[in-house]
Amino acid sequence: MRLFSPNVYESDLLLEQYLLFHYGTAQDQLPYSSGPRDALFYPIRCVSDFLPAIGVVKRALDLGCAVGRSTFELSRWAPEVVGIDLSHRFIAAANRVRETGRIDIRRLEEGELVTDLARELPLDLHRERCRFEIGDATELPTDIGQFDVVLAANLIDRVKSPRNLLDSFSTLIRQGGHLILSSPYTWLEEFTPKSAWLGGKYGPAANAVSTFDGLEGSLLGTFDHQLTKDLPFLIREHARKFQWSVAQATVWKRK
Repeated sequence: MRLFSPNVYESDLLLEQYLLFHYGTAQDQLPYSSGPRDALFYPIRCVSDFLPAIGVVKRALDLGCAVGRSTFELSRWAPEVVGIDLSHRFIAAANRVRETGRIDIRRLEEGELVTDLARELPLDLHRERCRFEIGDATELPTDIGQFDVVLAANLIDRVKSPRNLLDSFSTLIRQGGHLILSSPYTWLEEFTPKSAWLGGKYGPAANAVSTFDGLEGSLLGTFDHQLTKDLPFLIREHARKFQWSVAQATVWKRK
């Protein structure tokens, strides 16, 4: 789940923000009663809002897993779950959680003031079913095999070639398997050349092309579109500054 420039994902600042985003309690993340509490726990909702309708599966993949909360959530539904992210520090943090079940977070309050938090992974999650790997979502190992569910949250607008990523799902996902995409579609040329954007731009006849249009153009024929749903999410920068976004989640079934 990526929202910033590539090098920032190896920084202390982003690591701690994402640990809080993935593992903090509601009070840890948003202590104000007037805030958008329906936007909390996005990494959990990317799984829990969709897997009940899909059911138990054999293998699941979390692409762009960041520090791993969605990967662990997938362990409720699959006996084997793989989480892959390009950030070495994110994967190292996810592996620490897998090994210990403990999450240590330094929450920024303001300026140089921080609060140290210690949280535990819920005991009903199966961390022994999960493994984490450093990797590029568009250049996965050829021997990775196929999956029944692939989740790619906040990833499609953070790769150089979104269409290549979408094309890879036809071999990555088993027949009858499901793809869950979720993204706020924040297209930026620092991540993706404008010529490769799936949407958020004007076509040859000056017609507006949405990202969903681009998804349909790439996926229909190999996948059936099952569902579209808005998923708000909130990232706490410090005690008085937050990022509120609304991702569009789409679910696709492999023909």
